[in-house]
Amino acid sequence: MASSTIARASTLMAIGTTASRVLGFVKAMVLATAIGVTASVGADSFAVGNMLPNSVYMVLIGGVLSAVLVPQIVQAMAGHDGGSAYVNKLVTIAMVFLLAITALAMALAPFLVRLYAMAWSPEQLALAVGFAYWCLPQIFFYGLFNILGEVLNAKKVFGPSSWAPVLNNIVAITGLAIYIVLFGADPDGNRGLDDWHSGQIALLAGSATLGVIAQAIILSLAWRKAGISYRPDFVWRGVGFGTLGKIAGWSLATVIVMQLGGIVTTNVASTASGKGASVAALQYAWLIFMLPYSILAFSIGTAYFTRLAEHARNNKPEDMRSDVSAALRVIGLVMTGSAAIIFITAPFIALVLMDGAKPADIAALAVVIMMYILSLTPYGMLFVIQRTYFAFNDTRTPFYFTVLQISLFVGGSLLVLAFSPVELVAAMLALSFTCATIIQVAVGLIFLRKKIGGIDGKRVFVSHVKYGIAVIPTVIAGFFMLQFSAGYIDTDNLAVAIIESMIYALILGSIYIATLWLLRSGEIAELMGQVKGKLSRR
Repeated sequence: MASSTIARASTLMAIGTTASRVLGFVKAMVLATAIGVTASVGADSFAVGNMLPNSVYMVLIGGVLSAVLVPQIVQAMAGHDGGSAYVNKLVTIAMVFLLAITALAMALAPFLVRLYAMAWSPEQLALAVGFAYWCLPQIFFYGLFNILGEVLNAKKVFGPSSWAPVLNNIVAITGLAIYIVLFGADPDGNRGLDDWHSGQIALLAGSATLGVIAQAIILSLAWRKAGISYRPDFVWRGVGFGTLGKIAGWSLATVIVMQLGGIVTTNVASTASGKGASVAALQYAWLIFMLPYSILAFSIGTAYFTRLAEHARNNKPEDMRSDVSAALRVIGLVMTGSAAIIFITAPFIALVLMDGAKPADIAALAVVIMMYILSLTPYGMLFVIQRTYFAFNDTRTPFYFTVLQISLFVGGSLLVLAFSPVELVAAMLALSFTCATIIQVAVGLIFLRKKIGGIDGKRVFVSHVKYGIAVIPTVIAGFFMLQFSAGYIDTDNLAVAIIESMIYALILGSIYIATLWLLRSGEIAELMGQVKGKLSRR
């Protein structure tokens, strides 16, 4: 019964997230058509300006929300009012801080931009600052969206948070389409710094912000439908600032360390701006990376997280270990297969994203995608590890192995700056991230095993070995298919690239699943059983 509940919640979230991510992919395609990706000073400037709201938000409150809200609300729900009074106080506190943070960030916009792009000229910095002023109000609405969503998740209402970003993408795509009609397309990124004016900046960045506003507003309507009422409460006694501060403090420290690492790596990437794959290329590659992660790993992991918090509250260690093991195995199954498929089809994906761009620029983005995607499976496992600690209100331990990962990543980034050719900077940064993430997950699993008294390690290990074996024929088949279509990248044919990528993904996915079935993978058998059961009920 419990597993079916998780399955339903995960499926609902996955469908909504899939729709959102597909539209996000379309948005990225339209943006690439409008301002280019690689060797584009406009694309890199917009990337930094639009990145700041996320960075500032995550440093000051984003990580705290993930670690604090769900466990605390689950605990508060045991009270006589179902947690209503506590939620009112928490939401009010968060909104006040969000307003203050947004205002401060806008006042410091020039400093923040320079912090992430120290190597840029004054002219390029000025362009990025212009984008930042229009994008930074997103901080408040990102926060509002996540607060509303976390409360819904704690109430086991998972759908709206996954579907609301669909509206965000629709609004942003509409704004980009208007931009192209008014100012023309520039897929090669030839528009120079002198070719930008205030109207272009306002439309490009303003439509991005309007999309974030729309998704926050629509989620507030979901509260009413879910029967959740909100009344501002400025009497904050009883919130438990001491307990929250201890929990949030380590989470905040974790996010700060991550952002400091991001500042270093973004500065390294910015040295290639206008010369090759740089900040914008890394963001596009990350978008592809996050497609399977958000659709599959995040959906599965989030559904499990609420249950993990309940197990921790009710002191059920056996149930905790069982759910952690299941989450690690299921996420490993889907992430490993997804990584293999995306690795092979990366050139096609890059061609779709950068339709009309130079073949060399398309190839450069493909390499960055391939280097990132190697870390997909461990990154998905990391989500489970972190959320398990959060369920125990333990944010200190994740901080330690995050410091390890960031230290390795920063060290790798500095080596890239010192030794990498400029055209390979973005790809080498992505590879550095992959290596650091693998080590972080290995350390995290060791810590987690001690924390909960075991993770059914033998079963998890055997399952992942089978996933790795299944990847071998998948990649070999993909290699021969690529050889068969070796001249595709010179055709610059978007329709052909889309069709080929879909066919290849279907074939490679079938090979992966069939191999696991032959290896008698328990996870595949369980998955096929669930699918068969659903079909028979229909």
